[in-house]
Amino acid sequence: MPEYPSLLLENAVNELSRLPGIGRKTAMRLALFLLRQDPVRTDALSKALTGLREGIHYCERCHNISDQQRCAICSNPRRDENTLCIVEDMRDVMAIERTAAYNGLYHVLGGVINPIEGIGPGDLTIAHLIERMQHEQINEVILALPPTVEGDTTSFYLHRQLSRPSLRLTTIAKGVAIGDTLEFADEVTLGRSITNRVLFEKVL
Repeated sequence: MPEYPSLLLENAVNELSRLPGIGRKTAMRLALFLLRQDPVRTDALSKALTGLREGIHYCERCHNISDQQRCAICSNPRRDENTLCIVEDMRDVMAIERTAAYNGLYHVLGGVINPIEGIGPGDLTIAHLIERMQHEQINEVILALPPTVEGDTTSFYLHRQLSRPSLRLTTIAKGVAIGDTLEFADEVTLGRSITNRVLFEKVL
């Protein structure tokens, strides 16, 4: 006897269970929930997901997710273009923006160096970061990477690549607990970590 009474339901459960943190039981509950909803609502969800996949851009300047070729932060003339904050991914941009403690620009690496998982400098946006540094008037680079072994490895690598006498290279203060990600840090702690950033050389 088939596990599911409908092949369409089985296909929906299979696809939903591919999402991170979603097991087959949860996928079944979600599929049945959507099946009970007004068709307008499920159509809106379908269109939103299709629009996300087909219409999303990565900012040509900082690699943040954007609806345009250049994100709203990079396009804002009121941002401090002499300060650049380097983060792991776009969730960190959102976390820092919520603190309202930073008004500079960002560069999203798209990950951190992790040899165990086969992620090296060439898999990140480091080459474009170095190119940006050659063409933009950056006076300070803030390394706002997670306080993990991989985050520290990436910070050390960037320190070697970017260091020059005219550049102030800082890192966020250690108000963020070791092993935590910026995404889950509370806004007050993260805001103070940005405001009280220290020279990177002092943590070597």
